[in-house]
Amino acid sequence: MPYPLDPSPDDMRAMGEAALAFVVDFLQRRPDAPASAFEGAAETARRFRMPPPEEGNGFSPLIDLVETIAQHSSDNAGPGFLAYIPGGGLYASSLAELLSTTIDRYVNLWGEAPVAAQIENNVVRWLCDLFAYPPESRGVLTSGGSMANFSAIVSARKAKLPENFLTGALYVSEHAHASVMKAAMLAGFPTRNVRIVATDPSLRMDVDALRRQIVDDRGAGLRPFAVVASAGTTNTGAIDPLDDLAGVAADEGLWMHVDAAYGGFFQLTARGRERFRGIERADSITLDPHKGMFLPYGTGALVVRNGRALREAHFVGAAYLQDLAPDADIPNFAEYSAELSRDFRGLRAWFPLWLHGVSAFREALDEKLDLTEALYDGLKSDALLELPWAPDLTVVPFRLRDGDDVANRRLLEAINASKRVFLSSTVIDGRFTIRACILSHRTHRDRIDECIEIVRRAAASVTSG
Repeated sequence: MPYPLDPSPDDMRAMGEAALAFVVDFLQRRPDAPASAFEGAAETARRFRMPPPEEGNGFSPLIDLVETIAQHSSDNAGPGFLAYIPGGGLYASSLAELLSTTIDRYVNLWGEAPVAAQIENNVVRWLCDLFAYPPESRGVLTSGGSMANFSAIVSARKAKLPENFLTGALYVSEHAHASVMKAAMLAGFPTRNVRIVATDPSLRMDVDALRRQIVDDRGAGLRPFAVVASAGTTNTGAIDPLDDLAGVAADEGLWMHVDAAYGGFFQLTARGRERFRGIERADSITLDPHKGMFLPYGTGALVVRNGRALREAHFVGAAYLQDLAPDADIPNFAEYSAELSRDFRGLRAWFPLWLHGVSAFREALDEKLDLTEALYDGLKSDALLELPWAPDLTVVPFRLRDGDDVANRRLLEAINASKRVFLSSTVIDGRFTIRACILSHRTHRDRIDECIEIVRRAAASVTSG
């Protein structure tokens, strides 16, 4: 009898060829595709509000569905996506996903699939080595920076506080990613225990203000235990003074965590290593390979200097796991993570590293730094625009020199109406601010030159109208 959940070889081949044909065509269309296409998207989404069918259908409508999804959204995979922090999605990773989900091996306990676990550990070990972490360091691949930050806060809590931890205080700047506050909340801390430290004029954490706040909080009965620094804020790409903050952490007995989800992979470049001086002193670092390594969304990472601290914060034994191989040279990642069941994330990172080599990523990231300088210089030369902060990494914030928030909103709308680039906004010092972030492997000098012209024309139109 036929088993519809297990297609025949011919059916599998036909579906695979149809999917591959779509992928190749889709990627070839990226340079000319609109950077955003939200018109009618909500109405289209409502058309797809339905339960699954009782009887099966053909494969072609599913390809059509994927095309519809792609057409009614921002084009995160395209060269004009300069909003938020891009995630391009490497083709090699897409192939890795097909293969890894097909063999469907369980990687979180190494004895179940030793080679798979070793490949994932290769990726983790490479990340640890990238920041000069010692052999006893450990790490995990996560769903993203939010889960990595959560595990980091839990690790710091376990290492630095007693079981009754509610007087614990951790320190962030006002430009820290919102996931840090969420991580603290999920880890059980009252929101008031997340202490907001002032920043300097460059929007970097003020080291002296941190020292004063620690003293004040201890006097008020709180127990400072961690400081979270940013290696590239989302708002402006600012890098906190990592080496100085590591000194404070050492002096005060704090766990130092660095949220490098956005910026961390610039460590591969000479400029990045210089700007991140001191990051190697951190107790833990969050990274997002789906940002700086251009991998598909759903690929984050956490590395921890003392691997034992990561394991002690997450390990819970169970009788039904007693037959499995103990933690050894290849870690049982489930013992270092909040997750027991998850996908094999290592292959989507290992495939492109093996196929293209580390140097290809270094060159791509160096190109993004060059493109950012070009965008900054091109916009700064326009008298209508104000660029208050020179970029540390690849975020360029700007606004109209003489425009209020309403005018700047109009400017952003005019820029995005071009469909050639898609930018986003934030609020800094109480003012509406437009930001461009360059971090797609498909974004090159031609698109940045075009972006400069689009912004300048839009600024002239808004200010004259």
